[in-house]
Order: sequence, then C-alpha cells, then structure tokens
Amino acid sequence: MTETSAAKTMPPGPDSVPDAKPAPDARAKRGFLGTSQFRDYGLVIALLLITLFFEYTTNGVLFQPLNLTNLILQNSYVVVMALGMLLVIVAGHIDLSIGSIVGFVGALAALLMVHYGIDPFTATIVCLAVGAAIGGLQGAFVAYFGIPSFIVTLAGMLVFRGLTLALLQGASIGPFPEVFQLLAKGFLVNFAGPWTAMLMGLVLALLLLGMNWQRRAVQVRHGSQPDSLASFIARNGIVTAVILAFAYQMSSYRGLPNVLLVMFVLVMIYRFVTTRTTIGRRIYALGGNIKAARLSGIKTERLTFLTFANMGALAGLAGMIFAARLNTATPKAGVGFELDVIAACFIGGASAAGGIGKVSGVVIGAFIIGVMNNGMSILGIGIDYQQVIKGIVLLAAVCLDVYNKKNRA
Repeated sequence: MTETSAAKTMPPGPDSVPDAKPAPDARAKRGFLGTSQFRDYGLVIALLLITLFFEYTTNGVLFQPLNLTNLILQNSYVVVMALGMLLVIVAGHIDLSIGSIVGFVGALAALLMVHYGIDPFTATIVCLAVGAAIGGLQGAFVAYFGIPSFIVTLAGMLVFRGLTLALLQGASIGPFPEVFQLLAKGFLVNFAGPWTAMLMGLVLALLLLGMNWQRRAVQVRHGSQPDSLASFIARNGIVTAVILAFAYQMSSYRGLPNVLLVMFVLVMIYRFVTTRTTIGRRIYALGGNIKAARLSGIKTERLTFLTFANMGALAGLAGMIFAARLNTATPKAGVGFELDVIAACFIGGASAAGGIGKVSGVVIGAFIIGVMNNGMSILGIGIDYQQVIKGIVLLAAVCLDVYNKKNRA
C-alpha cells in the first residue's frame, strides 16, 4: 500500500472531523455541560478554579499585572516544551532528557555569544540545530535500534547534564547581549498605547470564536448534533471574558511580553499540524496502534525520529528562553524541567498509552502547573510540599485517564 493511499485511510487526529452522531438516549443524558463538553472544557474550569483559589488565598497578589507577567515568563519554557512532548507521548514514547538539553543548549549559547562573540542570530540558529540533532540522535536509537525511549532519554539526561557541567566548568557564564535578552525579557511595541494589549486580546477572542463557530457549522453539515446554542454562547463568552480580563491586566503593566507571541505562534502551528495535516494524523495512528500503522504504509521509524528531533529543537528553544531570562547560563539550569513538562501533558489529557492528546489540553495543563508553582511560592509553601502536591495532582490526572479509558471500553 502506498503512502498516498495510507493517508486516505488514516484515522483523524483530534478535532479533524466532527463527532459521530450520538444515540438518542446518550443525547438525552447530556446536559448543559455533558460528557463531550466536559472533556473539552473541564480543564478550563479546573484552571479557573485553581486560579481563583490562589487569587483568594494570596489576597489578590496572583492577578496583579506584575505577577501575571512573571507567570508568563516563568511558565514559557514549560509551554514550549509541552508542545513537543505532546507529540512524543502521543507517538507512544517519553523524553526524560529535555531538562538536560535545556541546560546544555543554554551553556552552548553562552559560550558562543559571551566567550566567542558570535552574533545572537547565528548563535540561535546553531543552538536550535544542536537541539534538533540531539533529539534526532536519541530518536534514531529508539526508532532504528528498538531501544525503549525511557532508557535512551534517561541516558541522554545523564550525558547532557554532565556535558553542561563540562562546558560551564562549574561556573555561570553571562551576561548575554541585550538583543538576545529581548527573547525573554522584551515586550511588544505598544502601537496603540495602553490599549495595545486589549486590541490584541480582542482579536484573539474573535479568532477563537470564529474557529469554534466554524467547527460547529461543520458538525451541523455532517448531520452531527452539536451542543446547544446557549451552551456554545455561554462557554465562548467565558473564554472571551477571561482573555479580555487577562489583556486588561497586562496592559496595566508593560504590555504583552515577546515570549507570549512566541508561545502563541507555536501553539497555532502545532494545533494546525496535529489537526489538519497528514503527518499529525500519522503520529496519532502510530501511538494508537503501531502494527496497524505499519500495515497502513506509514514509515513508523522515520516518524519516531522526527518527533524526537522536533522535541530536541523545542528543548533548545526553551533553553535559550530560560538563559535569556536569567541573563546567564548556570550549571543547574533545566534541572527537573522534564517533570513539569510531562506533568503538564498528562494533566492536559494526554494518554500514557499513546494516541490521545490535544494541543489545547497541554497548554492549559502547563498553565495549571504554572499557576500552582506561582501560587504556592507566593504563599510560602516549601519546595518539598510543592513537589508532594504536584505529584498528587499528576497521579489524579492519570487515574482520571485510566477511568475514562475503561468507560470508553
């Protein structure tokens, strides 16, 4: 079977086709936020509840413009890497080395720009290429040699942590050129003064509303039964209100950070790839049933290699964002980052068994982790208990995934 014919028979990714028409009794049991809506919007509700909880317990500190900006900057690396980790997990693998790659690429960037005086643009291209090469090397061991990804990336975590220490020789290197620092510390130009963030928030809200309305129209054309118009208006109204409130708070400080634009562009790209492209559908097929994927003509080895190379490139980007934010490369950079990224994916609905997961889910999962980290730090909760709480949340998310899987079966 050729790849062209395989693509036609490939199972769709998330949101690529409308849901099948539910049985009358199932439709009757679905309320204002029935099962399908709860799966899609339960994470949003969870994020809102967690945010409101910490807003109350921190006496309003969480929603202050300065703290919201810090929350974006502190959580940016998690969002960036969660997009790549989603594809790795959906393909049925895991990557434990990303934290070490973050530290290694940050150290490499410091050597290139600080010690050797290479311009930031060239150094950035080199660092992204090195990150992709590291991920591709690990992907080759997984895809072509059949070594479990857990073992390969565990080895990578140790190797590149050691190489980070070797590059830095146990010391921090900095500062970076000001142009490079703009990646993580800069803000978008306020072309409309203090209203710039509000205008961009309104554009984003209208864009999301249009996309959701188009999806609903497609469901109607295919004879499916979408959620009621009242439910659609209510849920999208809540999302719009949250976006505009966030934009208003950001406009009260210095506006929108550059890294927020980077995250938005990446989220849009990966959402398109996972829902509207052949390679996205093939990744879901690979994680759902690798034997069936091979019989369909998919080159599973090459696809696995590409998912790990992509993960390495995003880890490299995250490493540069983190280094630019600190304005220095440190030996401890990236330690434990893989835990937050993996937790964000599982909290966001990715299945440990592969084949299931959405970009929107992991982004929300990343911000759940970020809000928890930020809120617990403001409350003065020690790092020991923070780890305990995040571990419990992660376990609960995986238990919910197993429960839903049994119900579907």
